[in-house]
Amino acid sequence: MFTLAGWTALLAGLTIRALAQDYSTSPPLYPSPPTQGTGWEAAFAQAEAFVSNLTLEEKAQLVTGTSGPCVGNIGAVPRLGFDGLCLQDGPLAIRQATYASVFPAGLTTAASWDRSLMYLRGLYMGGEFKGKGSHVALGPVVGPLGRAAYGGRNWEGFSPDPYLTGVAAEQTITGMQQSGIQACLKHYIGYEQESQRNPSLSADNVTIEAVSSNIDDRTIHELYLWPFANGVRAGVASIMCSYNRLNGSYACQNSKTQNGLLKGELGFQGWIVSDWGGTHAGVASINAGLDMDMPGPLSYSGDQNSSFFGGNVTQAVNNGSVAETRVDDMVRRIMTPYFYLQQNQYPPIDGEEPALNSNFPPYDYQFTLGAANVEVRDGHAQLIRELGSAGTVLLKNVNNTLPLSAPQTLGVFGNDAGDVVDGLYFSGSAFQNQYGYEYGNLPVAGGSGTGRMSYLVSPLEAIKSRATQDGTLVQYILNNTLISSAGGLSSILPVPQICLVFLKTWASEGYDRIGLEPDWNSTGVVNSVASHCNNTIVITNSAGLNVMPWATHPNVTAILAAHLPGQESGNSIVDVLYGTVNPSGKLPYTIALNASDYNFAPITNSTTLVETEDPNSWQSNFTEGLLIDYRHFDYYNQSVAFEFGFGLSYTTFDMSGIQIQSHAGNGNGSVGALPPSNPIVPGGNPSLWEVLFTVSVTVTNTGGLAGAAVPQVYLSLPQIRGEDPTPLNVLRGFDKIMLQPGESQSVKFDLMRRDLSYWNTMTQQWMIPSGPIGVNAGFSSRDFRQKTQLTVVT
Repeated sequence: MFTLAGWTALLAGLTIRALAQDYSTSPPLYPSPPTQGTGWEAAFAQAEAFVSNLTLEEKAQLVTGTSGPCVGNIGAVPRLGFDGLCLQDGPLAIRQATYASVFPAGLTTAASWDRSLMYLRGLYMGGEFKGKGSHVALGPVVGPLGRAAYGGRNWEGFSPDPYLTGVAAEQTITGMQQSGIQACLKHYIGYEQESQRNPSLSADNVTIEAVSSNIDDRTIHELYLWPFANGVRAGVASIMCSYNRLNGSYACQNSKTQNGLLKGELGFQGWIVSDWGGTHAGVASINAGLDMDMPGPLSYSGDQNSSFFGGNVTQAVNNGSVAETRVDDMVRRIMTPYFYLQQNQYPPIDGEEPALNSNFPPYDYQFTLGAANVEVRDGHAQLIRELGSAGTVLLKNVNNTLPLSAPQTLGVFGNDAGDVVDGLYFSGSAFQNQYGYEYGNLPVAGGSGTGRMSYLVSPLEAIKSRATQDGTLVQYILNNTLISSAGGLSSILPVPQICLVFLKTWASEGYDRIGLEPDWNSTGVVNSVASHCNNTIVITNSAGLNVMPWATHPNVTAILAAHLPGQESGNSIVDVLYGTVNPSGKLPYTIALNASDYNFAPITNSTTLVETEDPNSWQSNFTEGLLIDYRHFDYYNQSVAFEFGFGLSYTTFDMSGIQIQSHAGNGNGSVGALPPSNPIVPGGNPSLWEVLFTVSVTVTNTGGLAGAAVPQVYLSLPQIRGEDPTPLNVLRGFDKIMLQPGESQSVKFDLMRRDLSYWNTMTQQWMIPSGPIGVNAGFSSRDFRQKTQLTVVT
């Protein structure tokens, strides 16, 4: 029989569920949970002592961004020995710096499916940030997750699969922070398009609010929050909130997502910082959980005292709008990872930085500047080359066209093959568009996620170098217009034995893609070359997925998706083409047959919205729920060109002997509810991370060459009564193992409670569903070689 307290709890749960499912609201949750410094206890004590010696004005300064030598800065407090903070972009390089490396993009990193390379990329990038005096690296990216195929920044992140993205984020953050820098996981949360990401003014000078990503409770937990949980568990120092609104409330002042989900459910101990220009209120943002405002002023060229934070924080405390204990918590959150990573003893900021930050007014605080143009590349090119190859996916290989073996003649075609002609830094107005540059290879894409390359190895350069060793005659045409025109290939004589076609797809912050085929008349280029050359190999450098209408052309004998390999682009591709590296990359997304197949998650940008006078008209309802990418195609039994997790090798693999080991005492039994926990630790309830089962399979190299296999495990959870559709299969484990010909190896995959659970919107907790759960092991989302099942809840 229910007590009054029981009825109250039930009604509260029903209200929470109703609000969570209501796309127009985001339930309020106050106050902002204070950090306990969990996992950082000694540093937390240092931070507490530091805060106790600050004046209110100094506290306000420490939570307010200012102009300075870096893309974001916190001013110094010299009397306490604090030299300030330097925050720098970005997810694949210390963007503005000279003599620094440009690493492969997150998309390429995910395509490697290699935990060790993910970690090393983070470690080496972190070392470069530290060498340049940057305390905070603004990356990695897990938002956008990649809901919409047309998203302009999908390439900065990893994959539309939350499990793969979560692993990549965790490995990257661990590597970064072991180097001594603070990682900043971004963008939180629901930031899945560039169109109307910020407010705009209508023709009648009416403020049109940013697009609202309207996401139901279960979907936000199981998809968009999932990789952030991995990041928090890894001990990430900071998280950047996003530009968009979330269920009607701006992400940087959304109390439900910041106070409730991030600091409450996930136990986040670090600090939340706004994206640059993402703050739209002071008191409301602070009370909703925002800890630091960047860049500070209302506009880049505005008065430094016009910040939503700054002096307004002092005023808000004095008038009672904000409790000083809340400001103390903000500063403790900022200073705890600073002390934990021993950043009170740190290299000075590279002296070249102020010139690069000329879009800001002269900085107000004295920053310690060191030598200019410090060399930090430190031999990282070898890892970049290796990861570029590891993230290249072999999609087609008819009659073992690849690897190449000293062909007598070779043709190279396409405007992606040669060196760049518009400069090595893809930022500024020349690169902020939907089309990119016409001539030159695409090693990375544009916007704040790019990097300043000190050099680029183009594919044509690398091919010529290899051809010199083999005595191969290399001919080439890089003009796509000429290639696709009648008679455009007439100058190529003799007809090459092998024709390589290089295609590219540009994307950049601020713009969503307008098509899914590679750019610059790619289909015309491929068809023209394939009509003359019966052994045509297509290589794509793409800032996202591509549809490939020419994939089934009989003269297209091989396809490589090389993604964005970074500065060693040509070397990475040639290593795969010639078999120096046996390809092992797997697709971190699905390649559909047609662009229209991705309409389940459209970009919201209709003409009506562009011309609207309604301030709140931009609404993006995530009605597809959990069914994005392969989850959608599988659920609706829809044919695709190349499925998620797919990738060929120059050898072959098989799998046998699936077994499941149950770990007694870790929560198995008749009740699927999550055991209570107090306190919540970073990553959430620790029971979520307990290993309940271990799946093992034996993988065998059945071919004639050494190569790396990527066994994958997918779970098939039951459909939940009263809930939206559950995906038929979800990735819950993977590994990458090198095998010699004929060699077999046992591979184990731990399944944690979280892996077996769904988010119950009624009880507001993770639960393991009743009934059998399918366990499928194989080499892609549609290539299952071993199947079994387990039951946790009967």
